[in-house]
Amino acid sequence: MHEVAPGVYVHQGAHQDFDDADYKGDIANIGFVVGKEAVAVIDTGGSYDIGKSLAQAVARVTPLPIRYVINTHVHPDHILGNAAFADANAHIHPQFVGHAQLAAVMYESQDTYLREAPARADGGKNTIVMPTIRITEPQRLDLGNRKLLLQSWPAAHSTTDLTVLDEQTDTLWTGDLLFTERTPSVDGDIKGWIQAIDTLKQKPVALLIPGHGPSPKDQAAAWDAQRRYLQTLQSDIAQGIKKGQDMSEVMQHAAAQEKDKWQLFDIINPRNVNLLFPKMEWQ
Repeated sequence: MHEVAPGVYVHQGAHQDFDDADYKGDIANIGFVVGKEAVAVIDTGGSYDIGKSLAQAVARVTPLPIRYVINTHVHPDHILGNAAFADANAHIHPQFVGHAQLAAVMYESQDTYLREAPARADGGKNTIVMPTIRITEPQRLDLGNRKLLLQSWPAAHSTTDLTVLDEQTDTLWTGDLLFTERTPSVDGDIKGWIQAIDTLKQKPVALLIPGHGPSPKDQAAAWDAQRRYLQTLQSDIAQGIKKGQDMSEVMQHAAAQEKDKWQLFDIINPRNVNLLFPKMEWQ
């Protein structure tokens, strides 16, 4: 863990793919914020063991209780560690917080997520832990003289995106609304994502914590780079469809000029095309 601002701790995930043989669930940025009375954990990682390590990291920093576990969206690399914070043996009893649609999408996705989840080191059963607090309108959570402002977003990177602003240090946890270094992964609505980028870019903060990759020194440049990739991807797919190309042909050239700018491009970009092409072709 690194204290990136007073009372704000972050662990940066590795740029690794889900399908790697040694994948253990440690690819997302996760961490916590410490108030005067309590702690809020923000994303828990992609496995029970990563979540357990995070809980232990909190205990090393502070004896204060964990009051909230906040998930920035539904993807398994951000939520599968929740179970470590709901473990009765760990004596942790937080409220779980997420987007208003998070529980429904968790329910729909749970069979796939649990089937593909990394095995627990203790041999226990992986479980999905649903939110107990669902965010519809902007809402503040109090940690004791420290408030977090939570905002849910229309469909963008996913259909369950939530940002968390620590008002004391002006630190914004973007979840996967922002990727740095790692190729952005599309699952929700690409047009909505571009709109979210435009909105967030207009509200500069002291520090951005992206869902993947390091905090950018130049915030505007980071938002612009991601926007450029998404717009290029969308435009190239649309042009391919207009020319009558099939998906395999479009996959060969869509956003090709972005290849050297992002890690894991050859893995993630084809997945993005595979998701977007059928939707755009139908439209």
